[in-house]
Amino acid sequence: MNDNLPKIQRPLLGEPFLLTPGPLTTSYQVKEQMLRDWGSWDDDFRVMTKEMRQRLLELINDGGDEYDCVPMQGSGSFSVEAMLGTFIPPSGKALVLANGAYGKRSVQTLQYLKRDHVVLDKGDYLPPRGEEVAEILSQDLAITHVVAIHCETSSGILNPIEEIAQATYGAGRALLIDSMSAFGAIPLDANQTRFEALVSSANKCIEGVPGFGFVIARKAALESAKGNSHSLCLDLQAQWTHMNRTGQWRYTPPTHVVAAFLEALRAHETEGGVAARGARYCQNRDVIVDGMRSLGFETLLKDRWLSPIIVTFFCPADPKFEFEYFYVLMKQKGFIIYPGKLTDLDSFRIGCIGQMDTAIMREVVTAAQDALDEMGVIDGAPPVAALEERKRLLA
Repeated sequence: MNDNLPKIQRPLLGEPFLLTPGPLTTSYQVKEQMLRDWGSWDDDFRVMTKEMRQRLLELINDGGDEYDCVPMQGSGSFSVEAMLGTFIPPSGKALVLANGAYGKRSVQTLQYLKRDHVVLDKGDYLPPRGEEVAEILSQDLAITHVVAIHCETSSGILNPIEEIAQATYGAGRALLIDSMSAFGAIPLDANQTRFEALVSSANKCIEGVPGFGFVIARKAALESAKGNSHSLCLDLQAQWTHMNRTGQWRYTPPTHVVAAFLEALRAHETEGGVAARGARYCQNRDVIVDGMRSLGFETLLKDRWLSPIIVTFFCPADPKFEFEYFYVLMKQKGFIIYPGKLTDLDSFRIGCIGQMDTAIMREVVTAAQDALDEMGVIDGAPPVAALEERKRLLA
């Protein structure tokens, strides 16, 4: 065991753990970095930006040979829109692979951008598969780009990006990946999985705080994207060009957030990088799934598709169970959980990422048991109809 690894820290007094897919619970060291003010045009901040971009490229096993990193102010959805609007030209057409709320958000974004698109909607339970992508691409030669969600956090499903990439480039098209909630914990080696661009955010698996996202894109794609963007502020090609020429962001950057994120990247490296971060999250998932199942709860997804990012559980059938009350009780016990995002069935979600380990996840299970007892709920088992619906859709 490496004694130099950073220890998991409990939140400051009175702060609950955030069992969400981001924002999430961060370390003291990350928080401390936001106590200093930085000049956005100053050389010290330019050095920080350069180091941050380089460290992110190293996480895809590319030191900057074929890809480059372009940070973008705003929430993760700002960067998703920037990616779609920059790399899909007005004459292009996208195939969106949707199996939850964030695939649908990409569809909505493309509608705003007036980009032609079609959708493969797999519902809440199943991933899009490579053979399905290949079939659609063979039938519609107008499609230029495939848009895929790496981890769909509305359900917690981890999509098979590698086979989607193979199908996409096997058909001569380009892949854009929303890796918002997976990057930094789920391996994505650019030498093994081809993509034109991926997007993620500071407040996800790197364990920073909200304030900006980033797009890692093939340099050739960035060079050819000039003039595509619908937006002044969200033009990744212009941001990239300006940043490489001056070392600065085009418009005021979230300086404190960048400082915190750089500290989080250093801690990520110290922990052991993507593999170690992902392993900790997998252990967190296994403890919470086993523990909640012992209380009668059932996961939305079968084990094969459970991501180590967030897990969706059906709400219990017991009429005494009310999610709003359960939420309040869990918060009182020190844990903020997440409401569900399923269309038809009642559910809630528990995140596995952030400054948490298996000991804390066991405390979450104990808190859930105590909350059920206080509500008078005997069993966390879901309605029979929910399980029958899942069985029907998976048949």
